[in-house]
Amino acid sequence: MQVYAFVGKTGTGKSYNALKVAKSYDIKYIIDDAILIKETKVIAGKSAKTEESKIASVKAAIFLYEDRRKEMISAIKKEKIDKILILGTSDDMVKKIAENLKLGPIQKTIYIEDVASPEKIEEARKSRFEEGKHVVPVPTFEIKKQFSGYFMDPLRMFDIYRRESSNMYEAESSEKTIIRPTYSYLGKYRISDNVIKEIIMYTVEKVDGVNKVLKVFTEKYSDGMRIEMDLQIKYGKNIPAISKDVKSVTIHSIDTMTGINLFGIDINITSIVK
Repeated sequence: MQVYAFVGKTGTGKSYNALKVAKSYDIKYIIDDAILIKETKVIAGKSAKTEESKIASVKAAIFLYEDRRKEMISAIKKEKIDKILILGTSDDMVKKIAENLKLGPIQKTIYIEDVASPEKIEEARKSRFEEGKHVVPVPTFEIKKQFSGYFMDPLRMFDIYRRESSNMYEAESSEKTIIRPTYSYLGKYRISDNVIKEIIMYTVEKVDGVNKVLKVFTEKYSDGMRIEMDLQIKYGKNIPAISKDVKSVTIHSIDTMTGINLFGIDINITSIVK
């Protein structure tokens, strides 16, 4: 296995530039913050950014936790990887990751200064330290389950390159995800039950046939939640049709406004009014 490393200090844009670096060296696999990524798909691991503290995040990122380490080693063996790119904040960090995962010695190290201008690095630092934003080099739908309840935004990237056979230029797009982890420099983010209830009441009461949302119950899990609601509907309306519409707007509103995974929606029609 050929092991490459991509090194840069915290907040300088490593994850943002990771896919570009991997492509330039024809590397399909990336290890970034304890996640194993194949091209733009997460195939193993859980992001270190989901940890509750910076210390725990660092330990997870260098695979000091035995369960994480064993899972990653197993996944790497299963994939039969020929080339892999390790991201880290220092030469020592990427070396520890390679050692802990038994990948062998690092053959080449690329530094953030090799691929990003001082202006771009400073822009990345401001995004990290002033806004608490981190980039994960995979599309939002790939990482969503790991960051249920966090603030996430898709980031569409376009890379311009020239064909070898001509002077024509082409654009290749990729999607990355911006997140704010629990240990963000701006503090912790939590979405309270009251916010969920307000979102549901606001959106569901606009559904044709619904008169009022009487109660909203939430059951939380580590990676999502289940919702139950009591509704008062208008007389003469089709109950199955209303229930279908309510589920549809609930899924859409919770997904777009919070990013939380929903494992089920139970609707109780408790009263009818004329």
